[in-house]
Amino acid sequence: MARVKRGLARHRYVKKLLKAARGYRGGRHALYRTATETVDRARAFAFRDRRRKKREFRSLWIVRINAAARENGLRYSQLMSGISKAGIQIDRRQLAQMALEDAAGFSAVAQQARAALS
Repeated sequence: MARVKRGLARHRYVKKLLKAARGYRGGRHALYRTATETVDRARAFAFRDRRRKKREFRSLWIVRINAAARENGLRYSQLMSGISKAGIQIDRRQLAQMALEDAAGFSAVAQQARAALS
């Protein structure tokens, strides 16, 4: 029985990996071993940072909401508690966008939250 040498299959795999390594500096884009290490590392970072991005954006939204809430005389926790008690269905992303672009609308929401607290 003849042995399997994987000629074409191996060539396709190497080509695919080197294509993924395009744009890297030095031997990282041309040498198979270093390209493999670099692409694996890049994929690990990409996987990790897709999750990290969600955390970072949520914390950014909270900072923006807190700044706008304090302009309206409330703390972040008070605002969120008041919004919950008032039954307003709005998420942090929309609230942060409102704080940036529509100060009057955010003030109206803050007033409703303040009324629900007292």
